Amino acid sequence: MASQAFTSLLEAIERGAFPRTRKWLWRGLYGMLSRGWRDEDWRFMNYGFLPAGEGVALAEADEVDRPFIGLYAQAVAGLPVEDARVLEVGSGRGGGARYIARYHGPASVTGVDYSPATVRLARRLNADTGILTFETGDAEKLPFADGSFDIVVNIESSHCYGDVPAFAREVARVLAPGGWFSFADMRGKSALDQMRQQLAVPGLVLRSESELSQGVIAALDAAEARKRARLAKIRFMRGFVTEFAGAKGSVLYRELSEGGVVYIAQRYQKAAG
Repeated sequence: MASQAFTSLLEAIERGAFPRTRKWLWRGLYGMLSRGWRDEDWRFMNYGFLPAGEGVALAEADEVDRPFIGLYAQAVAGLPVEDARVLEVGSGRGGGARYIARYHGPASVTGVDYSPATVRLARRLNADTGILTFETGDAEKLPFADGSFDIVVNIESSHCYGDVPAFAREVARVLAPGGWFSFADMRGKSALDQMRQQLAVPGLVLRSESELSQGVIAALDAAEARKRARLAKIRFMRGFVTEFAGAKGSVLYRELSEGGVVYIAQRYQKAAG
């Protein structure tokens, strides 16, 4: 039953069905997870990415989160993050924003998320990182002034939005001239061209695109035991959450492995003016 429900959800996302209802449902799901899954050592909700070869250097305390940090490491690698104003849209529990703040020397990092419960949890879990703040806000109507940020990061969040082009236009608006937008998310293979069209808004120039699917599968494998230990504690909707988490045997894990779902990373730059 859980697999069937999750499959239906994935199909609805790919069709673009009921965008506003879908957006509200995702907000409710993430809020429920934030209220019920409050572990102090679990700051990430993404599926992760482990590149081939040697990964980034991490402090010993952060090694447990390496599979999840990988998505953020690839998102900002080579970008001018030092002394930059960074915004993460869809910041979740705050682990990714925390990684950027602690390892890349930005002037500030702001996380914005649609779920108030998730924002409250992110503030509590990351209160020890001074340049890091979290706000409640809608990705399709960001609560920031024009040109407020030098870098915008969006990781595994856009599939929840009701209007992806509106989100992309907001990214272009809040970016300073010459600023960077680093994006990563998954789509059904047949929906990739639609995603590209949705993000291709005036003012943003596509600079690169790469497929991350194999590295995402490697991260899911690496995090499997830890994830299963957490899932064992869940009493309500365990089957659905197992599917949502991309555990081995789930619909999403199978689709990623077989190529039906593709994980893409893109980088855009705002025109210099």
